[in-house]
Amino acid sequence: MWRIGELARMAGVTERTLRHYDKIGLLVPATVDRATGYRWYGVSELARLERIRGLRHLGLSLRQITDVVDAPDTHLRQALADTVADLWRDIAAKTATVAAAEDRLAAPTSVLPQLASVGARRLHVRHLRIAHPSALAALCPPPPTTLLTWLDGRPTGDFVAAVTADGGGDRLDLPARTVVRTVVPPATGVVRAGLDLFDWLHRRGLTVAGPTLEEHLVDADHAVATILEIPVRPASPPTRHHTDRTRPH
Repeated sequence: MWRIGELARMAGVTERTLRHYDKIGLLVPATVDRATGYRWYGVSELARLERIRGLRHLGLSLRQITDVVDAPDTHLRQALADTVADLWRDIAAKTATVAAAEDRLAAPTSVLPQLASVGARRLHVRHLRIAHPSALAALCPPPPTTLLTWLDGRPTGDFVAAVTADGGGDRLDLPARTVVRTVVPPATGVVRAGLDLFDWLHRRGLTVAGPTLEEHLVDADHAVATILEIPVRPASPPTRHHTDRTRPH
């Protein structure tokens, strides 16, 4: 029989770890001296501890180990399958984070876009044909308002736009969709932020799948925030040349 310190040294763990395992019922001592409180461990406990450590190295949590350490192998295999799936999700998330950080380092941009899912939306709008982006400011009503444009980059000629109308106007139904959204930094300007956002989409292999929404929101202190929101889908393969963007009727 070994005292807790001896077992800890033999197994390469801390006494604190062994006490915690005892507390949660994962590895209880073979016996406890009532007079001194000393914990004593034997061969069975050493073998169980090694199994616990092996399962930890496979990525299982202590809660999972508690459930499977004495269970049939089928339970262990299921727990491992769940753990592997979780690890792959973590790897995918971290890979995406690394890619985003590397993209930010390689291509300085004024915006920090985020992917989001949004629900369906119904608007009443007034359609416009714009000769140049600089004309938009004069045509848009004061905030709060929403501006829509059907662009996927810098316009090369006149283009279609729409603004929300308080009364009347044409009905425009936007489906539930995946969007890329960013808040325009105050010192940047909407035009530059929009171009940077389009460049970001192209680098990510995303295609514009509907009108860009430019939201002008006002808080209780009358401060205005401008939000750009672009519906997206993965880019089509190079051999396919078709467009499926939502356009006004």
